[in-house]
Amino acid sequence: MSLLFQAYPVVRSALFSMDPEQAHEWTLSALKRLNDCAATRALARHRQLLLPRTVMGLPLRNPVGLAAGLDKNGAYIDGLAMLGFGFIEVGTVTPLAQPGNPAPRLFRLPRARSLINRMGFNNAGLDTFVANVQRSHWRQDGGILGLNIGKNADTPIDRAVDDYLTCLDAVYPHADYVTVNISSPNTRDLRSLQHHEALDVLLDALRERREALTDQHGRRTPLVVKIAPDLDDAAVDAIADIVPRHGIDGIIATNTTLSRAAVTGLPHESEPGGLSGPPVHEMSLKVIRRLRSRLGTTTAIIGVGGIESGQQACEKIQAGADAVQIYTGLIYRGPELVRECVRALASA
Repeated sequence: MSLLFQAYPVVRSALFSMDPEQAHEWTLSALKRLNDCAATRALARHRQLLLPRTVMGLPLRNPVGLAAGLDKNGAYIDGLAMLGFGFIEVGTVTPLAQPGNPAPRLFRLPRARSLINRMGFNNAGLDTFVANVQRSHWRQDGGILGLNIGKNADTPIDRAVDDYLTCLDAVYPHADYVTVNISSPNTRDLRSLQHHEALDVLLDALRERREALTDQHGRRTPLVVKIAPDLDDAAVDAIADIVPRHGIDGIIATNTTLSRAAVTGLPHESEPGGLSGPPVHEMSLKVIRRLRSRLGTTTAIIGVGGIESGQQACEKIQAGADAVQIYTGLIYRGPELVRECVRALASA
């Protein structure tokens, strides 16, 4: 298994010769096939990376997680678990299936080790998502699973709360935590939900619904909010003030950026969508530091954006994050990045 992971630079050359979406699907299918083999499953268990942390009351095997977006339908959870993550987040799921934005909608910027995507919450809908999650063994084996929820593209923004409540009802029994995604730049008006009044209304509705679901299922599932890196200080401060008031357990900082300052002049830099990769790292750190200074220690922060080395994972923790997530760095560095981040955090 270790040799297989170390061979990723060779595999990446082949993958990068393919259309990005095709390469994405091929990789996930390959992981599923590996997981279907009893021998590779056994090797993966032997290779588990242990650096226990408790975040939001959840026992993480290690504080390096997979960010949402890689597995939108929750169909490859067990295959992804073989890579050594301490926790896995899947989605974003919307109440109804939707195709997302027209292709092409995913672009590589290799010189910046970055991606631009305008996927648009393409997913198979709640019923398929929940069925996939139920079939996976990750949680049964002690893994921590986050389920990321959003709104349908054709739902008016003034009805967005209804979509989030529908999703919360469906995923609640199957999640270790639920992420409320209000920061994707690829669904029109979605980021307006980060603004003070709209956020207050949304979180109040989610708080009330969670209280009912806690009584119904006999367990309290943590709620976290995922925010953008493009917020100014006043907006970050407002979020830090509102989130604890509604009993929200954590904040994921951050999603992709609309800024192109770090990739000016590169092929595809003018493509609409969210930019991920190293250019987001410093932006994310700034948001994390400000959140932590406002929140104290009572609200968890999961740091994500631009991690492509163990050192950068450490920088996220030093800025105030309790755990980290990776995505684009995994595309460019391969699964050895997970091990590198865990080792760096263990040594910090």
